[in-house]
Amino acid sequence: MDPRQLGAAGPLVSPIGLGCGPMSSSAKPDDDTGVATIRAAVDAGITLIDTADFYGNGHNEWLLRRALRTGDRERVVISDKFGGLRDPAGRFVGIDARPAYLKSALAYTLQRLGTDYIDIYRPSRLDPAVPIEETVGAIAEMVQAGWVRHIGLSEVGADTIRRAHAVHPIADVQLEYAIVTRGIERSILGTCRELGIGVTAYGVLAHGLLTGAYTGGGEVGHLPRFNAENLPVNLALVERLRPIAERLGATIAQLAVAWVLAQEPFVVPLVGASRPSRIADAVAAAELTLTAADLAEIEAAIPADAVAGTRYAAPLMALLDSER
Repeated sequence: MDPRQLGAAGPLVSPIGLGCGPMSSSAKPDDDTGVATIRAAVDAGITLIDTADFYGNGHNEWLLRRALRTGDRERVVISDKFGGLRDPAGRFVGIDARPAYLKSALAYTLQRLGTDYIDIYRPSRLDPAVPIEETVGAIAEMVQAGWVRHIGLSEVGADTIRRAHAVHPIADVQLEYAIVTRGIERSILGTCRELGIGVTAYGVLAHGLLTGAYTGGGEVGHLPRFNAENLPVNLALVERLRPIAERLGATIAQLAVAWVLAQEPFVVPLVGASRPSRIADAVAAAELTLTAADLAEIEAAIPADAVAGTRYAAPLMALLDSER
C-alpha cells in the first residue's frame, strides 16, 4: 500500500488506518480477538492506529499495549485522543482540554500504552471553555519535551484549524467523512489543503449504513439517519451503490472506503474493526482504484445532499465546532 503523509511535516502512514474504538465498545470486550485484530492489521501493513483514553475508560490503550509485539512500536503511528470525560458507568459527562488536564491525561496514557511518546496527540472535541491556542500551546510544550511528536485536532471548523495551526503546525484533523457525510467539503477540506494539513476520516461506513448489509434492527436514538422516517430513504440510497460495487468486484463497504481515499491524497480513512477478518476487507478497499467515471457514477447515485437526517441528534450536533 502506498503511504500517505499527514501534514506537510507530519508522519508517513498507510493509506488506511485502524480505528480501535469498536474493540472496547461492549460491556465485556473480547480482548483476545481485539489483540488478534491489531496484530493482523500491523502484519498487513497498516501503520496508523487510532485510539483514545476514554475508549473503554482506558481499556483500549491497555489493549493496544498488549497487542503490540517487540518491534511493532517502531512500525506504527499511534494517534491518541484526550478530553472526553466519562463517569464510572461509561457515560460522557463533558469535555476538558485545559493545559493541566491534558498533561495529566498524557502521563496516564503513556503509562497505559507502555511507551515514552505518542505520535499524534489531539483533543477529542473543542472545549468551549478553553481557547484552542491554550490547548495547542500546552501540547506543543509536550512536543518540545519529547512526549508527543505531532499535534492533531478533531471535529473542529476552519477558523479553529487556522488559529491552532498559527500556534504550532497541525499534522491532521480527524473528521467524519463518507459518501453520505460530506459537510467537511464546504470549507474544512479546502482549509486543510491550503495549510498542508492531513485529514483522518472516521465514520467512512456511516455507522454501518454503508456496509450494504444493514437492514434495520431498532432505532438509534442519537443518529437521526436510522430513525423510522429516514432509514428507508437512506437504505434505498445505499442500494444504488450495489451495482457499481458489483461491477468493480467489491462490496459496498469497500467501495465506500475507496471513495474516501479517492477524494484527496492527504485524506486517510480510519476503518473501525473488532475482528481480524475485517482487516483483509479493508486492505482490499485500499487497493481498489476508482476512475473519474466511477466517481461520477457514485456522485450521480448519491448526491452530496441526498441523505435524510443529520449526523447526530440536535444536542450532539451543537457540540461540534466542525458543524458551525
